[in-house]
Amino acid sequence: MPAAADSAATGAPRVGYLGPPGTFSEQALLTQADLAAGVLVELPSITDVIEATANGDVDFGVVPLENAIEGAVNVTLDTLAFDADLLLQREIVIAVQMNLLGLTGATLPAIRQVLTIPVATAQCRSFLRKELAHAAVLPASSTAEAAQQVVAGGDPSVAAIGTELAARLYGLEVLARDIEDHPENETRFGVVARGSIPAPTGHDKTSIVVFQKADEPGSLLAILQEFAARAINLTNLHSRPTKRGLGDYCFFIDLEGHVADELVADCLRDLKSKQADVKFLGSYPATGEHGERVRRDADAAWRQADAWVRDLRGRIGSR
Repeated sequence: MPAAADSAATGAPRVGYLGPPGTFSEQALLTQADLAAGVLVELPSITDVIEATANGDVDFGVVPLENAIEGAVNVTLDTLAFDADLLLQREIVIAVQMNLLGLTGATLPAIRQVLTIPVATAQCRSFLRKELAHAAVLPASSTAEAAQQVVAGGDPSVAAIGTELAARLYGLEVLARDIEDHPENETRFGVVARGSIPAPTGHDKTSIVVFQKADEPGSLLAILQEFAARAINLTNLHSRPTKRGLGDYCFFIDLEGHVADELVADCLRDLKSKQADVKFLGSYPATGEHGERVRRDADAAWRQADAWVRDLRGRIGSR
């Protein structure tokens, strides 16, 4: 039964992810009980996941946002900023363990080719240089697709970098575990959808893209001062070209708080009025430790100051 028909029959949400089964994207969504209970739709690329969500072919899309070793996943950020109108619904953070997968009986010295995605290659540079300097590293669309290719080829000199889940799914052996360069390797995923903004939980993040009004000395400082003046903590700041010419950049910003918070709303209002544009990517539940008390106190201070100003303006006499 097609995914759409299956979803209609069961009432379960359709959840798109970078396939085939066994990718880190699937591993991330399986940590979420509501998403795991949906109709899972494997798609060939991150762009396809975002487009399927925007077109309504799936209800939710799970996409990688950033990695602790390699930083931002630019294809995700660029597609959300320039090509789609979706809102982040939540974030998911998982530990990422890279493994070298091979056919039964394969040995490390005999490996001549390694298949995986470029971001996985970048996370395992040291292992590849020290243990497999003699092997060619070839790209695949996903870590799970790399595992499938190893099985389909049947060549014990070809291995893949991927998940233990993929090894179990496709009957491969784990030739080497934890081959990433840094042990504290995590990837943050976002769940995107069309429609509404999730209600505030008191432990939230807001993501925006700010397009600066002018590329001039102090332009970034002017943006950052809006947050500093309101004691709003930034959890991520990443610049990307706007595609309009060399030197023309926009800024992806993750901040603590929700657009429902008066302080955050006031900050976004000022940014929107002073900069060329601001694209809102969502306010959503955050993971991990947070500055809820700091945001709450700052928000209360803003409301007191706002009440003070309104009282002063209310005392203005008429001519």
